[in-house]
Amino acid sequence: MLNSTAPSFTLEESDEGRVLRLSGDWTVATINQLDAQLRAVSGDVPECLDVSALGRLDTSGAFLIDRTLREKGAAWPPRILGEHASVESLLEQVHAHAEPAPPAEKRDTGLLALLERTGKGSVDFIKETQASLAFLGETLVTVARLAVQPWKLRWTSIVSVMEEAGLNAMPIIAFLSFFVGLVIAFIGATLLSDFGLEVFTVQLIGFAVLREFGVVLTGIVLAGRTNSSFTAQIGSMKMRQEIDAMQTLGLKPMDVIVAPRVLAMLVMTPVLTFVATVSGIAGGMAVCWGTLDIAPAVFLEQMREAVTLDQFWVGMSKSPVFGLVVALIACRQGLQVGGSVQSLGKATTTSVVQAIFAIIVIDALFAIFYMEMGI
Repeated sequence: MLNSTAPSFTLEESDEGRVLRLSGDWTVATINQLDAQLRAVSGDVPECLDVSALGRLDTSGAFLIDRTLREKGAAWPPRILGEHASVESLLEQVHAHAEPAPPAEKRDTGLLALLERTGKGSVDFIKETQASLAFLGETLVTVARLAVQPWKLRWTSIVSVMEEAGLNAMPIIAFLSFFVGLVIAFIGATLLSDFGLEVFTVQLIGFAVLREFGVVLTGIVLAGRTNSSFTAQIGSMKMRQEIDAMQTLGLKPMDVIVAPRVLAMLVMTPVLTFVATVSGIAGGMAVCWGTLDIAPAVFLEQMREAVTLDQFWVGMSKSPVFGLVVALIACRQGLQVGGSVQSLGKATTTSVVQAIFAIIVIDALFAIFYMEMGI
């Protein structure tokens, strides 16, 4: 094994101008210590390279030299002083495949920077909305086509997703909804008791759980649990090129991957919402029985008289929309994963955030719509 000479450099002024003098062996085994040193060099732009003392050189060393020249804004090709067997050819090779040096980072302060970030965020939001609506249209067309050709549906996949995303999520949704019902009942009983109206706690629980909390809590749990699972599954398939293999075999990812998940969520989200609603009412009933001495039979009778059935259907009508939104966002983000683990993590995070944001916004739009309708 050949002995290596430690690489070094100096930036000097001479009769030839500003010279970057190189010495030692600039190879992959020796240049690791030079990277930070070259980045830390501040001063004038080198006008030529002195390679008289340069030893061995490979593409790694040539890349480091080329990057330094590009970052300093030196003219290309550089003027070479001294003789070396391969420096010119290697510099030409790496320069031909090198990306432009990134611009210096600007300080992100002031009103203009704030306006710039706001503008970029707005444009990104509009583009993301357009892409999501386009994916929604493509999904609806796919589901409609499969509905008229049911023999093409992958029933095994649909049932599997229904079990994974629906039945397996039922215990945690029921558990959380029960305690949310407890919290609502405690707050209502405490506040209304100050006015001697604690009997109206039953109506508060009925309206809150049937109309809002049951379906919203279900949507948020699905956004955190099922949405991230879908995105990670599809993203892993994308990273392992399984989706490319499907397309090579003539299979459509929309039929094989997206449609089963969308259909399963459309079926299971109303079921989970119903379970969440019943659990929330059970939690409120437990508080009313324990603190207000309202027996379960009396509680249910008061709720039946005070809370109309349309409040139940208001909450249930939102559930298929929330299920569709969760499945669409998860599948779309999963299909956008690249070939790196970082892109998978970013897509999963983006998927969960977008799903929760969409659920809250859509719930607000539903509230405005039903308020205008007088329901």
